[in-house]
Amino acid sequence: MVKSGKAVRKVGPLGTSPSHLMHRALQLALDIYSEEMGPDGLTQRQFAVLEAASLKAGLTQTELVRMTGIDRSTLADLVTRMTAKGLLERERSTLDARAKAVRLSPEGAARLEAARPLVETADKRIMALLPKGQREIFLNQLAELAAAADAAPDAAKAEAKAAKKAAKLAEKEAKKAEKAAKKAVRPAKPGKAKKPRLKVVEVA
Repeated sequence: MVKSGKAVRKVGPLGTSPSHLMHRALQLALDIYSEEMGPDGLTQRQFAVLEAASLKAGLTQTELVRMTGIDRSTLADLVTRMTAKGLLERERSTLDARAKAVRLSPEGAARLEAARPLVETADKRIMALLPKGQREIFLNQLAELAAAADAAPDAAKAEAKAAKKAAKLAEKEAKKAEKAAKKAVRPAKPGKAKKPRLKVVEVA
């Protein structure tokens, strides 16, 4: 069983690596969650999907990805398994006839209701590992990281679009410069010599 205690900061590359420390913290959080939920309880991802589905009926897969942060391929498999277990029900989306939407089943709603107090207890245990004065700051920092994760796909798309536009512009400018260079070295065409015009002078 995970117990709270005073943290000891480890030195060395791993002790100063945010990615490693966050991974360790995630392992701790999932261990506490599993202890409270029990072997037959919902997984953390299942709980997240059910909680998201409870907020709005008929969620599409894209909306579930955005609300839960679970990647698309993992979510598709998860929804399939949860539907087979009777936790979710699938229906045709009212916004897109080609897409499938999901809603909570009565069984899913009952499991979610039973799981909520257990998740609340797990969250309290996790927060109890930190000094009271740091808990709100910690939550705000986690929210900022989550917001950054949510914004990452849109930022990547915008960056790719800008790079594509810049490449097209560079290609256009290169062709323009090449055309100007060819024109500059092209020899001038010899022109036809003009015949002198004779001026007729009348003699009085």
